[in-house]
Amino acid sequence: MLLMAAALCLSCQDQHVRLHTIINEDGTCIRAVSYSNVMTKAQRDSAWGQGNIGWSQPLPECLNISAFHDSHTDIGEGDTVTTTFRHLFDSVEEMAEQMPLMLNGSKLKSHAQLKRHFRWFYTEYDFTETIAGLADSFPLPFTDAQLISYWFTGEPNLIEGLTGAEAAERLSEMETKVTHWLNDNFCHIIFDFIADHYDSITAPPIPRDRFVQLQDSLASYLMKEGADLWLSNTELSQLMRDFFHSDAYAPFFDDETPVSKQLNDELAHRLTIFALAVPYTLQMPGTVTDAGTGTLSPDGIIHYPFTGERLIPHDYVIHATSRVSHPWAYVIALLIILLAIGSFFYRKR
Repeated sequence: MLLMAAALCLSCQDQHVRLHTIINEDGTCIRAVSYSNVMTKAQRDSAWGQGNIGWSQPLPECLNISAFHDSHTDIGEGDTVTTTFRHLFDSVEEMAEQMPLMLNGSKLKSHAQLKRHFRWFYTEYDFTETIAGLADSFPLPFTDAQLISYWFTGEPNLIEGLTGAEAAERLSEMETKVTHWLNDNFCHIIFDFIADHYDSITAPPIPRDRFVQLQDSLASYLMKEGADLWLSNTELSQLMRDFFHSDAYAPFFDDETPVSKQLNDELAHRLTIFALAVPYTLQMPGTVTDAGTGTLSPDGIIHYPFTGERLIPHDYVIHATSRVSHPWAYVIALLIILLAIGSFFYRKR
């Protein structure tokens, strides 16, 4: 259900959105974000004016362009148009406040810190950016924190040391539990929405308090009928009619009514979490000594597979450590050693 619904949403991955952070030795930092669309020459001339260059269209819904000052656009092969936004910040704290990624029209929350430790022969840089999780988007908590974390983030590794057959069995059990948890949450969201708008129902078959009391029974009924697949509005409407022997709740599942559109928006806000996919790359000063959960490439760039799913169980933490060597420290140390040796032989003479 989630994969099918998420495919209907505008995904940042479809526009190849990339987020790149550069940490400088002086503590300043650069944030750059790029995205691509295929635009024919006719489309470019229509959007920008003949012979002009503007931003690639359409703009990704997950991007907050107000966080940037500079931009440039490149036209590549196959009419691929890539726009890159870039901004220099005085500190990582300022950079985090201007988080460029958005979800459902709101900026993702982030905070960052950069620690510098002078060690004479080198300076150590320790960078951390924490993007706030979205657990509050799902009203029902998951009882097994490690399982839900592994399913959406890969950490901790709960299948380490298992054989292929054992891992497959374990993963199947996890998938069933997570699917049931997600279905229960979507049921809960629907029922809470109906309860909050109960005054709008014409001739409800039962009072609001009784409807709230029956939510667990109703959820079990819907899940039994729908198994592990989410149901269409038409199917939900029919099941509600069968359960309550009334058409009173039909307006919540009729695409033409305002309450149905509001309910669909509530559900869509959760589904867009699964459509968010923005690879995050980080460039640290000097030599990287610890890439955290990222993957270090030969060019010194650290790659983090940032997705909305990774925000479901908890905050997403990007952490890296690097060292910048001080050649002058080695020269001074060598001079001190040479002077000490020279002084020793001079006194002996």
